[in-house]
Amino acid sequence: MIAVSDEHSAHNYHPLPVVIATADGAWMTDVEGRRYLDMLAGYSALNFGHGNKRLIDAAKAQLDRVTLTSRAFHHDRFAEFCTQLAALCGMETVLPMNTGAEAVETAVKTARKWGYRVKGVPDGQARIVVASDNFHGRTTTIVSFSTDPEARADFGPYTPGFDIVPYGDLAALRDAVTENTVAVLLEPVQGEAGVLVPPPGYLAGVRELTRERGVLFIADEIQSGLGRTGRTFACEHEGVVPDMYVLGKALGGGVVPVSAVVSSRAVLGVFRPGEHGSTFGGNPLACAVALEVIAMLRSGEFQQRAAELGEHLHAELGLLAGTGKVTEVRGRGLWAGVDIDPAYGTGREISEKLLERGVLVKDTHGSTIRIAPPLVVSKEDLDWGLDQLRAVLGA
Repeated sequence: MIAVSDEHSAHNYHPLPVVIATADGAWMTDVEGRRYLDMLAGYSALNFGHGNKRLIDAAKAQLDRVTLTSRAFHHDRFAEFCTQLAALCGMETVLPMNTGAEAVETAVKTARKWGYRVKGVPDGQARIVVASDNFHGRTTTIVSFSTDPEARADFGPYTPGFDIVPYGDLAALRDAVTENTVAVLLEPVQGEAGVLVPPPGYLAGVRELTRERGVLFIADEIQSGLGRTGRTFACEHEGVVPDMYVLGKALGGGVVPVSAVVSSRAVLGVFRPGEHGSTFGGNPLACAVALEVIAMLRSGEFQQRAAELGEHLHAELGLLAGTGKVTEVRGRGLWAGVDIDPAYGTGREISEKLLERGVLVKDTHGSTIRIAPPLVVSKEDLDWGLDQLRAVLGA
């Protein structure tokens, strides 16, 4: 199967050599019947686990009714979805899309239009400040403000209008904001970069600066949001509410792609019919699944699990760091970036060794592996997965 896939698909991914056939909760089973503990959770798209009954039942019920109307017509799940998601975010207005990259593109367009229509920036001169080592997607506009050569190289000419500053450097951010700056776009925790958590007070400082300078603060919570860090949103760890949330991944529960930009009426109100949209954005099936996700998050159960299991995870990984075989551990909640001493292997090599022991993780940036199991993982299974990491490292 892997050989056939390699022959007939573009090689834009380098998957681990495993072919999954079924999955349930925090476990996946390959075509040969071998089980694996999922410690990646679809980069947080599967926060609620594989085959979550509430989400599958919601999808099945909607499949028998209507799945797509396009936005040419209203449907009976749309209003409730927008209302409930806005309430979860403490906002007023929702603009639904499908993928995370689409939502980031929507946020960029929104910020620029707001800058011209509301802030009064001269036409064509709007600028957005972003952070180095960011990952917001892979469209041509988004890779234009990436500092990752792998994501950016050979895709020019690049879209102008972005200023890049070091992540976590408030002074550099302050210097970069000008009268033509319309937004600051940041990940509250940088996932692809290796689960980088900014210095204490950084997000609060960004919020203060953007409010002071009349600039929108856009929080890309596609990976960090919806329970992963032990709060509904990672911004909450510093008591920060941005002007705009960019959401995706877990919003579709690992069942369907669902994303959204959520903000105030004053910001998203800049759009008029025909200026932006998506045929599938906010479709009935997506709304039905996302409504169940929102209901599950309202209970607080998953945020609490992520906080409690996350504390245990980081305590155990901290002990590994003390062995010298792990050089650094970062993260928040049930999410960690683990830097392996290169003497013990690259991140890819460690991932392959864990695969042999029945644990699925993924590498990033050389010797870093990411750990982000579904929030439904049991403590016993999490400990078993960590035991396999210890065995691989000989710790």
